[in-house]
Amino acid sequence: MRIIRFRDPQGQIHFGVAGAAGSAHLLAGDLLGSHALSDQQAVIAQLLAPLPIMPPAIFCIGLNYLRHAEETKAKFPTHPVVFMKNPAAVQDPGAPIEIPTRMASGKVDYECELAIIIGRKAKNVSVERALDYVMGYTAANDVSARDWQREWGGSQWCRAKTFDTFCPLGPALLTPDEIPNPNALALCTTLNGQVMQSSNTSDMIFSVPQLIAFLAGSTTLLPGTVILTGTPEGVGMARTPPVYLKPGDRVAITIDQIGRLENPVIAEP
Repeated sequence: MRIIRFRDPQGQIHFGVAGAAGSAHLLAGDLLGSHALSDQQAVIAQLLAPLPIMPPAIFCIGLNYLRHAEETKAKFPTHPVVFMKNPAAVQDPGAPIEIPTRMASGKVDYECELAIIIGRKAKNVSVERALDYVMGYTAANDVSARDWQREWGGSQWCRAKTFDTFCPLGPALLTPDEIPNPNALALCTTLNGQVMQSSNTSDMIFSVPQLIAFLAGSTTLLPGTVILTGTPEGVGMARTPPVYLKPGDRVAITIDQIGRLENPVIAEP
């Protein structure tokens, strides 16, 4: 099922499946539990990040694509490299990415990523059973302030990765039956219409099941937890000269089957 979260013209928020002419068939029930399509429909006024709740946690993985590790001249990790984002960093499709001004950055970068949404409590799960805990998949942009990451962050990444609007998600949540193999998806980034990243999730160093099992090791992943699985080669900081986001840009993340997540870029008001 391809599930969207949206606001109708009256300001009410719904989950549904998009239909024709800008409308959606509404879902009845609990997205984290039992749910089904109803006979009701509503007009889509604004797409929202397709999450059932505010994420209890956003886990992110660094250096998880072979060619991305090569372009950054980093050693291949022996275990997944983990950092986190503030749940308030989530941004909706079509809403702006804000370049920080109070904590000013001149090196804000894009990163296209496959995102996993955990559907039920997971702890010490096996690699073989890891996908049983997935509610669905969506596209993410792991926006990153490289100056805060590499120069001013005290050797940790969280400050650079967790500014408001630095985690756009969408446009839809695809249930696991729609994506039986999450490590066989083409994904790309375009910046103002130019292709910047183009790869496939098959290039991951640690697969989606391996990531879930690792993160759930001696650790409880609560329902609604978001996992960003890493970005492929082509990031702005690795280019010559580097390419960073600026006000007026439009950045789009596209993943097979999931669709296109596009956001304009502005300066933080």
